[in-house]
Amino acid sequence: MVKLQKTQVKIFCVALALVFIGSVVAMGLSQLGTSTASAASSSVGVVDYRKVLQSHPDYASASSEMQKAIQEAEMRFQADTAKMSDEDKAKAMQQAQQELQQKEQALTSAIQAKIDVVVKEVADAKGLSVVLDKNVVVYGGQDITDDVLKKLK
Repeated sequence: MVKLQKTQVKIFCVALALVFIGSVVAMGLSQLGTSTASAASSSVGVVDYRKVLQSHPDYASASSEMQKAIQEAEMRFQADTAKMSDEDKAKAMQQAQQELQQKEQALTSAIQAKIDVVVKEVADAKGLSVVLDKNVVVYGGQDITDDVLKKLK
C-alpha cells in the first residue's frame, strides 16, 4: 500500500481541481463559438404575414364581402333592436359580433391556407427550419416576405 503525505494529497487535489475547472472553461468556450457560428447562419425565417395577407389576390374580394356583411349586420341590428331593452340589445350585439367573426374566419381561412403553402415552399427552398410572424420577432431571422409575395403573384 502506498503511503501519501498530507502535502502530496493536497497537491493532487489542487491539480485535479485545476484540470476540472480547465475542462469546464474549455467546454464553455467551445459552446460559445458554436452558438455564434450557428446564429450567423440562422435557419429561422420571418415573414410579415399581415402584409402578405393584404397583398394576396383574393384578399380584396374577401375584404369587400366582409364590409357588406358588416353593413348588413348593422342594418339588421338596428331593425331588430329598435324596441329591445338594453340587456337584450347587448345580447344581440354580442351575437352579431360572433357571427361577423365567424364570417371573417370563413373568408380568410382559405387565403391563409394558400399563404401557408407558399411560405412552406419558400422556407424549404431556403433551408429554413422555422418561420415566424415578423411581428413576434424582436431581432434576427431571415426575412422571406418579398419571396413569398413574388411567389403568390
